Amino acid sequence: MLGFLRRRKLRKLRQKVNETLVMHIGDTPESVYLFIEGLIEEFQPDVIIHTGDLVDNVKLERRPDLKPAYEAGLRKLARVLKGSGAKLYIVPGNEDDPELLRQFFGENLVEPGSVVEIGGRTFALGHCWRDVADKDADFKLYGHNFKVISKGLNAVLGVNFIFLPSGRVVKVDYPVGTDTARGYRLRRGL
Repeated sequence: MLGFLRRRKLRKLRQKVNETLVMHIGDTPESVYLFIEGLIEEFQPDVIIHTGDLVDNVKLERRPDLKPAYEAGLRKLARVLKGSGAKLYIVPGNEDDPELLRQFFGENLVEPGSVVEIGGRTFALGHCWRDVADKDADFKLYGHNFKVISKGLNAVLGVNFIFLPSGRVVKVDYPVGTDTARGYRLRRGL
């Protein structure tokens, strides 16, 4: 229910205000690509920032033999992101292949810890919170784990939409099962 209400709020804001819209995603397994494509079609962000682990169901760091599966997934996501018409910023994650990222995203790649200016606001971009924690920025965008920091927006916890210049943020939850697709072990209690 909460996800529906947040999307409704986002829809109303997008219609009411004439602001730049930044979409922040990260740690995306292939199972959420259609969801992401739907959000892009519905809300038409001006800027999309991906903070790493673009094919998060393929763990290249532990299984380099899965590079062909990673490349196939990356090709799908590149089609979605590049087809959006939005300005792209792509931060490599620990499960990404830098060579393939350069091949698919080239000039859109930024190093973890980079600070960029968008719509009069500064954004520190990283894959994990350590990349951005000490940066002087209005927003600190990252993912990788569940850690939350001051001024931080963690893409593992949901898709963040940032309106500029107001700085208003609306978070939309990923679909049920996303953490399982990422390979996160879920705790089960009695």
